[in-house]
Amino acid sequence: MKNAAYILKGGTALKKALKSGMHGYKSILRALFLLIIISPLAAALPSNPVKSRSVEEISVIKIVDGDTLVINYKGSRESIRLIGIDTPESIGGKKARRDARKSHKDMAEILSSGKAAAEYTKKAVAPGDIISVEFDVEKRDRYGRLLGYVFLKDGRMLNEEIIKNGYASVLTIPPNVKHQQRFLEAYRYARKNNLGLWKE
Repeated sequence: MKNAAYILKGGTALKKALKSGMHGYKSILRALFLLIIISPLAAALPSNPVKSRSVEEISVIKIVDGDTLVINYKGSRESIRLIGIDTPESIGGKKARRDARKSHKDMAEILSSGKAAAEYTKKAVAPGDIISVEFDVEKRDRYGRLLGYVFLKDGRMLNEEIIKNGYASVLTIPPNVKHQQRFLEAYRYARKNNLGLWKE
């Protein structure tokens, strides 16, 4: 359609010039010049331009916890950490103890919240599902895990949905901050509406 529009523009100019008679001689030359220049350029343009996004389609193998999945990535079994979010730990360990100290909550409460977050993620995505993953500036963390924004089949971003439903806090670590504002808005929505772990 875009190609036709360019050629039509030149053709219209030529018709107007012809109607103007001999006095329009210069106009005819300009119109011909326009057609000669624009036609090859228009032919070189893509007829159906498509906006691309750096995403890859991947199958899910396992849900580890609220913010970590195991996927089949390029034929290999890989862990992927959802960028920009942090769900409570569902298994006791150093991080769970650290979170308990920070939040002044006991381990049982931390682990209970972590299991609730993991259950939410398991309801949103299941083994065998095909997901799309968008990567940011850094593709892996220091543990070798992939870092990504996971999109479900219906187009929703899993990272955002977990926050928006109240099962994660925002944790953006530079340089992977592409959707930080989006996550903050989702977090405010969950807190305002007392959703998930924020229920009163």
